[in-house]
Amino acid sequence: MPTPPESTEAAEGAGARARHAWARLGGLGPVVGLVALCIAGFALNHDFATLDNAMNVLTRTAFIGIIAVGMCFVIVSGGIDLSVGSMAALIAGGVILLMNALGRHHVPPTLAVAAGAGFAVLLGALFGLAHGLLITRGRIEPFIVTLGTLGIFRATLTWLSDGGAITLDNDLADAYAPVYYASLLGVPVPVWVFLLVAVVGAAILNRTAFGRYVQAVGSNEQVARYAAVDVDFTKTVTYVLLGACVGAATLLYVPRLGSASPTTGLLWELEAIASVIVGGTALKGGSGSVVGTVVGAILLSVISNILNLTSIISVYLNAAVQGGVIIVVAFMQRRRR
Repeated sequence: MPTPPESTEAAEGAGARARHAWARLGGLGPVVGLVALCIAGFALNHDFATLDNAMNVLTRTAFIGIIAVGMCFVIVSGGIDLSVGSMAALIAGGVILLMNALGRHHVPPTLAVAAGAGFAVLLGALFGLAHGLLITRGRIEPFIVTLGTLGIFRATLTWLSDGGAITLDNDLADAYAPVYYASLLGVPVPVWVFLLVAVVGAAILNRTAFGRYVQAVGSNEQVARYAAVDVDFTKTVTYVLLGACVGAATLLYVPRLGSASPTTGLLWELEAIASVIVGGTALKGGSGSVVGTVVGAILLSVISNILNLTSIISVYLNAAVQGGVIIVVAFMQRRRR
């Protein structure tokens, strides 16, 4: 006996609602994981739940989180950037050299710091522009381009520092320190900057035509071209945004140590990519969430913090844990598809 059309439509509607509900539940996965980790952290060590520890976790998250917001745009568009840690190291070295030079020419420390901050963001954006042009105009795979610049950036810093460290002069370090150590309403400045970058990034990705273009390019580049989307321009801008985010994160990080060395920013690319993937962004591109990326960055920082407080495993295995998380989440995404 044939099924009535009304019954078929009702079944299809119920199935669509069930899929929508399941998708929403899946999107809450990073939040659920973060809550579970916080509960576990408190159970293992009560110091985990203190306000000081929470601010410490958020401050350490800020640097990677800002970079991860930019990385979210790149991955959603179908790209990748393996060079962000090396890029941050070279930007840090360049900023310190610039500020030291300005200080020696009797430029007031505050102006020297302001010039260094602008230079950091500009230099990062230029590096991102170079990546974008090599990928779009040069028709080179993002993996190859950024793998090459990874070596170039870190080798250049090693050459500039003669294998050692480039150190900020004392007077400039004192003027620069509040960028990292100051607080506003009890919240450290890096956390406020992280929040601002995340809000702006979420608004661009979800509320603008450019954000829709980024998702369209990542979903199907050829279809996006047929829809009159300027694919090359869109891809290039995502790398420029990522470079600017790396510059912003670096200028916040430099006052922490007051120097740049060949080990600065080591494995930051792993942490940034892990934050984006854990936050629910598809590795193949086409869909992603800045909010999820923020949650992913905090989740990874919480894991590291719990390992530091409890010594369940050696802190030297933090990178191994993050690498394992990337593999597991990528496997789950593949199974879900």
